[in-house]
Amino acid sequence: MAPYRNLEEYNIEITNEVKEHFSKIVEDIGEDVTREGLLKTPERAAKAMLFLTQGYKQNAEEILKGAMFAEDYDDMVIIKDIELYSLCEHHMLPFFGKAHVAYIPNGHIVGLSKIPRIVDVFARRLQVQERLTHDILECINKTLKPKGVAVVIEAAHMCMMMRGVQKQNSVTTTSGFRGQFEKIETRNEFLKLISSDLS
Repeated sequence: MAPYRNLEEYNIEITNEVKEHFSKIVEDIGEDVTREGLLKTPERAAKAMLFLTQGYKQNAEEILKGAMFAEDYDDMVIIKDIELYSLCEHHMLPFFGKAHVAYIPNGHIVGLSKIPRIVDVFARRLQVQERLTHDILECINKTLKPKGVAVVIEAAHMCMMMRGVQKQNSVTTTSGFRGQFEKIETRNEFLKLISSDLS
């Protein structure tokens, strides 16, 4: 792809390319892309897809590093009920739910808004829930170097609800633990503190 003078020019070109792909998809499923209701659908779908996958252009580690502060605090920090929306990489259908993230500082804390931001960075990619959990966990562990980190994600998957087994009420829970959270007593404390939110 040719170099671009600025980000806006790049974004316009990428949007137009993705728009053409969506236009072809609409035709291939048997619709008329010139029908009034579909005239702007390829463009809207392109913009939506680029928004839903913007995490590929974001650096979660840099987001955390930009808001790390030296602090002598070594008790558990929990951010609960972080809304997340992602796309299943197998069918490109949404899955959505909430994440609970905790860490035990080791000389540094991080601005609280940054934890939900890195959840979004990794969620705004084609994902599986297991990898999403791991990505969030390892990013915090590697960048913040805490005494421990824990991540629990609960999500409903449209690929199970709309197609396939068509189970409307199933929820998938994944978890990951590092450092002090690998000790059963610390892990249980975390799980107890978020238990009112778990099904």
